[in-house]
Amino acid sequence: MNISPTRTITALLMSASLLCLAPVVSSAANAPTAASAKDAAPAAGVPWSQLAPEQQRVLEPYREHWNQLPPERQQAIARGAERWRQMTPEQQQQAQQRFQQWQSLPPEERQKARQRYQQFRELSPEDQQRLREGFHKYHSLPPEQREQLRERWQDMTPEQRQKMKERWKDATPEQREKMRKRVQTRQERGAT
Repeated sequence: MNISPTRTITALLMSASLLCLAPVVSSAANAPTAASAKDAAPAAGVPWSQLAPEQQRVLEPYREHWNQLPPERQQAIARGAERWRQMTPEQQQQAQQRFQQWQSLPPEERQKARQRYQQFRELSPEDQQRLREGFHKYHSLPPEQREQLRERWQDMTPEQRQKMKERWKDATPEQREKMRKRVQTRQERGAT
């Protein structure tokens, strides 16, 4: 299935957190929070003539109605086209695969992903960074350990999960580190 770069860019903008595109997630850390975005002046649009020739080529399907798009949408699409242009062919292929995954999700799952992404964007930069680090740490674990963690989480009751989330949320950084060490010790005991 051959998907146009324009559709892929649009999907990348909508599904960044779910699909974990590093450039998108990294730029989210520098984005204004929801509260400061409300206080900011309205965004200026991006005139078609100011788009780079490569961006215009990728965004050609938008040309006819470009001026009718909201300025924020123009900016987001232009940024997506620029990221697309800077990707290697392998990264573009990965993005297209992620787009296909996104397209195959039921609407309810897409909505959940959008909500999670919005929640992520509302976090402080420090919390966003901690989340990114945790994500990378989790994905660097051996598959067996990831599976053990998933199983432990799934074996918990909803009440236990909620209690765990609250304990983590209310914990100080020092307490969180102690919790991490306890989990790591348990995992090491289970591995031996």
